[in-house]
Amino acid sequence: MSLNISNVILHKLTKNDQDELVVNLRDSALPSEGVSEQLVAELHRTFNAKGGKGFGIYKEESEFQSWMKQLRQGELNFYDFSQQSAERLKIELSKYPFAEEGVLVLAEYQSLATDYLFIALLPSNQSLKVDDALDITGTDYLDINKMDIAVRIDLSRYETDPESNRYLTYIKGRVGRKVADFFLDFLQAEVGLDSKKQNLVLMQAVDDYCVDAQLNKDETVAYRKQVHDYCNEQLKSGDEVTIKELSGELTGSGHDDNFQEFTQKQGYELEDSFPVDRSTIRKLAKYVGAGGGLSINFDSMLLGERVFYDPETDTLTIKGIPPNLKDQLTRHS
Repeated sequence: MSLNISNVILHKLTKNDQDELVVNLRDSALPSEGVSEQLVAELHRTFNAKGGKGFGIYKEESEFQSWMKQLRQGELNFYDFSQQSAERLKIELSKYPFAEEGVLVLAEYQSLATDYLFIALLPSNQSLKVDDALDITGTDYLDINKMDIAVRIDLSRYETDPESNRYLTYIKGRVGRKVADFFLDFLQAEVGLDSKKQNLVLMQAVDDYCVDAQLNKDETVAYRKQVHDYCNEQLKSGDEVTIKELSGELTGSGHDDNFQEFTQKQGYELEDSFPVDRSTIRKLAKYVGAGGGLSINFDSMLLGERVFYDPETDTLTIKGIPPNLKDQLTRHS
């Protein structure tokens, strides 16, 4: 991965004797080469691979936004920007009961002709190492794979398309932690593009398109599978769903309009492109549900063939139970 690093710095958030968060500031930026380049490249790669990301935009009154503009215009140097950001993050994080220690990394860099500003609070853990004398010593390391407090700002998109609803990308964090809430407060930002909602609207549009084209059950299953396979390939390659491209991939509907024309005429509020939501798109090819100690998923083509649902009795009947499940049931009946 080729990155061009402009600035990178580390600060540290620790707790004092009163269990209060304090910031330990590094006195200067790191060299933009060698190990620093490896660190930023690994952060960039890990962030791309993370699921559960949200998208946002700055609020009009965002002080952080004004700092960023000053940084980009050369009115504020990177060190002062990082110091102000660290202090602001400490204040916001201290409002929550899950306030944690960690290493704060800020990096300004370019990847594939796109400028980014990256901010993350990384957990620091301890491990053991053996030196040349075969003595065992402790060593601290950054646990980048467990990064769940991070935001990446697409500076190029922000500066060329200020009306965009997705130039901020952040990790939503673990369930129940409300990490996204305080990070949006830190940035003085709000939710922009709702990628999960976009995927749900896409699914509804696909179903409506099949009904409008009067496709039978088998044709509908096949059409939904085409959409699923396209979205799955986009997910694997790290690309987004593009409605125009998806429409060109779909065949066999017999509809007078192609899929893109249908969505435009019917007024579906779909972006031209948006990220794939894995859990939502999976439902195009499978029926999935869990609750009350029960978890069920099966291929959609099996409904009415081996799986039957009676809405009056709220009963699901399965014919041809998988052999490994049948064996367990037989042995414990």
